[in-house]
Amino acid sequence: MSAKPDENGASQGADMLRLDQQLCFAAYSTAHAFTRLYRPLLEKLDLTYPQYLVMLVLWERDGLTVTQLGERLFLDSGTLTPLLKRLESAGRIARTRDPADERRVLVTLTGDGQALRSEARCIPPQIGKAIGLTPAEMRALKSGLDKLRTALNDSAGKD
Repeated sequence: MSAKPDENGASQGADMLRLDQQLCFAAYSTAHAFTRLYRPLLEKLDLTYPQYLVMLVLWERDGLTVTQLGERLFLDSGTLTPLLKRLESAGRIARTRDPADERRVLVTLTGDGQALRSEARCIPPQIGKAIGLTPAEMRALKSGLDKLRTALNDSAGKD
């Protein structure tokens, strides 16, 4: 059975393979656009975007284990460890062995890392302004993206 042609004579099956029809490409290119928007704001703080995400988590709750940070950020330890090493070298965080369980590494903010939070407060409003959505629209979009991520993670785990 062949696919039905659309108004341009292309089959619907072939149309599904058009780049502009791909949800994954829309998400991918949007992530790159976000990174470009954040880059100059984060350069002022001497942070990369992934480092900023680590700092956001630690500003919410200091003293997490590397495992807990990875779970929060959806990153494995192989990706997270180099980020943490660079943040530690910059004097933003400290990594120490958990005295209760030497296998666990605790990540805590230094005074420098804590102080950086006040400098970073200007970033979310600038991003919000650039996006041009109302707070309600941004919450709805974030909710949809969270739902999509959950579905993708659940599907990927069913292999």
